[in-house]
Amino acid sequence: MSKPFHLRFSLLLLFSVLMISVGIIVPLVFRHHDITIQNVSFDIPYEMLEQTYRADIDLQSQGKKVSWIELLSCLSENYQGDLSRYRQEDLDDLKSELCSGKSVRELVHDKEQYSCYLKLYETVLGGFVGDVERQQEDYGLKVFSPLPKGFPYTHYDDFGAERTYGYRRSHLGHDLICQSGTPVTAIESGTVEALGWNQYGGWRIGIRSFDKKRYYYYAHLQKDRPFQSGLSIGKVVCAGDVIGYTGQTGYSRTENESNIEIPHLHIGLSISPDDSSEEIWVDLYGITRFLEQHRAEVFYDLQTKEFHSAAPSSDAS
Repeated sequence: MSKPFHLRFSLLLLFSVLMISVGIIVPLVFRHHDITIQNVSFDIPYEMLEQTYRADIDLQSQGKKVSWIELLSCLSENYQGDLSRYRQEDLDDLKSELCSGKSVRELVHDKEQYSCYLKLYETVLGGFVGDVERQQEDYGLKVFSPLPKGFPYTHYDDFGAERTYGYRRSHLGHDLICQSGTPVTAIESGTVEALGWNQYGGWRIGIRSFDKKRYYYYAHLQKDRPFQSGLSIGKVVCAGDVIGYTGQTGYSRTENESNIEIPHLHIGLSISPDDSSEEIWVDLYGITRFLEQHRAEVFYDLQTKEFHSAAPSSDAS
């Protein structure tokens, strides 16, 4: 399990209160003037993610440089963290105010609280939306669902569920139930940091975003052929690239054993605020639902017997 990170009391006390208020799991341990924070249940509703993203696209088309992260932060501050109060009418009113010439900071009541939301959301969602060079788009989603078009799966919010193999612990990821051998696509562009066997995750891949703030973990990959050929530690991958294949490996000290009962992809996301080396795991259920609209197209190569992205992202910076 990843280690907690430490920052000064005055900043993190506010940060912690905010995370609790939006439904985020924040165990607190006081150590002199420090606070320890461990795991994050990212609880922005799917509808709020989707509608603020669409509002971002619309505002950009009108020449208004206001990001969905700023919209999310402003709404969260206005709701004082109670996101069950979210209504699209409030977002529409916010857009109208912005289009009339007002800035986001003019529309928030507590600028310090707004800044904390902005920091949190930028850390989790910072690489998701921006300039793209794909098909006819020039601005939009830069990230993809971890499973491509044409491959069905089911899922539910299982973050925090109990796991008992090895020791009793919480499930710090999100499981997508699918057929074994389903191609796995990189959610965000980044650099491969981990590749190989782990007794809990089986064959797994770890990819770090270019800004170092997000670490994506893909586990329980296919027996015998878990990874895309050519994948190696240090390799740069683009969002939407095929990186491996789903399976049911893991729960074994013996390499290449499949002791997971149901084939599935375990995906995890940990964040590293303030350039810290410490990491916090995030609930991906809402984000996974949001990314269902953006699944990569892949094709099967009869010679290599592998799937490949039909239109890989050009984002390799």
